[in-house]
Amino acid sequence: MTAIRPDRRHLLLAGGALALSGCDRLVRNAEAQCTVKKAEQVSKRTQRALARDALAPEYQEKDISKDFRANGSVDPADAEYVALKANGFRDYRLIVDGLVETPLALSLTDLRRMPSRTQITKHDCVEGWTSIGKWKGARLSAVLDRARLKPEAKYVVFHCFDALDQTEEGDRYYESIDIPEAYHEQSILAYEMNDEILPIRHGAPIRLRLERQLGYKMAKYIKRIEAVESFAHIGRGKGGYWEDRGYEWYAGI
Repeated sequence: MTAIRPDRRHLLLAGGALALSGCDRLVRNAEAQCTVKKAEQVSKRTQRALARDALAPEYQEKDISKDFRANGSVDPADAEYVALKANGFRDYRLIVDGLVETPLALSLTDLRRMPSRTQITKHDCVEGWTSIGKWKGARLSAVLDRARLKPEAKYVVFHCFDALDQTEEGDRYYESIDIPEAYHEQSILAYEMNDEILPIRHGAPIRLRLERQLGYKMAKYIKRIEAVESFAHIGRGKGGYWEDRGYEWYAGI
C-alpha cells in the first residue's frame, strides 16, 4: 500500500476538516452548513480519486505524544458497562451480527488471538488538535471475515456503551463506515494504546481506529458491530451520533 503524503493529508484536512468542526455553533449556522457540505463533497471526491487502499502516515516511537487528549465520553455511566468494568472486562463480549452468516460473541481473549496490527498514527480531532499514539488491535477485516458478511451488507455500524451526556438515559454513541473502509489495512479494533491496556478514558475495552478519518468516526466503548444494507433505521438515520446532529458522514482526510 502507498502512504498518503503529509502535505496531501494537510491539504485535505484544511479543505474539509475545518468544516467538520465539533462546534455546535457551526452546525446550527445555515451558511456554515452549506460550506460544510461543499467541503465534505470535495474531500470525498478527492480521496476517491486517490488509491482506495492508500495508508495514512505512520510515525516512530519518538513521535508519540506525551499527553494524548481524551475527548467525548471518558467513563460511561451505562449500567452494563459499569458492571463489566468492575471485573476487568472478563465478561465482555463483542457482538457481531446483522447481515452476517455467522453471528459472533467475542471475548477480549478471542480478539487478542485474531490477526492484529500495530500502528503509530496521528489523531486529527475536529476541534483542531492532533496527537500521536501507538495502537494495537484486531484487524477489523479479520473479524468481519470470521462473521462472513452477506452480499447485501454495505456498511458496518458500531454501537457503543457511552452517552455523551454521561448519563444512563442519554442517546448512545454510534458510528458507521462502508465495507471498503472496514477492510482497509489500518482499520483496527484497538485493545492497546502505547503498549498498555487501552485506558478507560480512551475507550476500553475496545475502540475503533480509522487512521484516514477524523476523530469523531473512531467510536469508543464498542458494544456491538452490526452489518447493514442501510443505516436509515438507526438513530436519526444519518449514520452516526454527530451526523444525526449535523456533521457529515464522510470524514476522510
